Amino acid sequence: MSDTRRMLAEMADPLFAELGPDAPSERALPQLEELGLPLLLVPEAEGGFGGDWLDALTVFRLAGYHALGIDLAALVVERAESIERELAMAFARSCQIAGALDAALGLAVGYVNEREQFGRPLGKFQAVQQSLATFACEAAAANCAAMGAAQALNRGAAQFEIAAAKLRANRAIEIGTTVAHQVHGAIGFTQEYALHHLTRRLWQWRSEYGNDAHWSRRLGSAVTARGADRFWPDLTARTDPACR
Repeated sequence: MSDTRRMLAEMADPLFAELGPDAPSERALPQLEELGLPLLLVPEAEGGFGGDWLDALTVFRLAGYHALGIDLAALVVERAESIERELAMAFARSCQIAGALDAALGLAVGYVNEREQFGRPLGKFQAVQQSLATFACEAAAANCAAMGAAQALNRGAAQFEIAAAKLRANRAIEIGTTVAHQVHGAIGFTQEYALHHLTRRLWQWRSEYGNDAHWSRRLGSAVTARGADRFWPDLTARTDPACR
């Protein structure tokens, strides 16, 4: 992580944790403005933060991790007027999903290690361990896909990577939320427990800026238009400069 991203994370993480899912916009917005976060993608020459897409990944992911109530991603995209909204917002939701999945996984792991049944922690049961391992794989895949999309955006055109990231993040939500609520039982739905804030947002984000069917069609159309023989060369060319 670069010094800039480390600084961003150190500023944003405690603020997002303080604001959480329920802070009214009239309280949250001034604090976000004070840090310059809505101007994250506005060039310095225009009075903005001058961040890149990996910086945006850091901020959007933390917003998802804390289920931030105010839609910071939408503010960032609106202020950066030169950015195409649907490109940008699908990427933002992918990052938020990745962060929220990590937070839900952390809650699930913590709960099963504290909660006992038949004289031992739930986390010692093989079935629970296997479910959480599957959840962890899904969360990692969503995070990797968001990172790949951010790197592609910094290189230039990234329609394919954003489509893949949003679709992969969407697909991770069903397994992640199911496992999280299974291991928590009824407590996961209670108002005072943090899990429901994350899972409600995850299901909301899954349908926003392209659901599974939308991005599947976009990816499928792009691949079939190029033909089967071009699929692997096109795929490797996106990450290996020597293949371009």
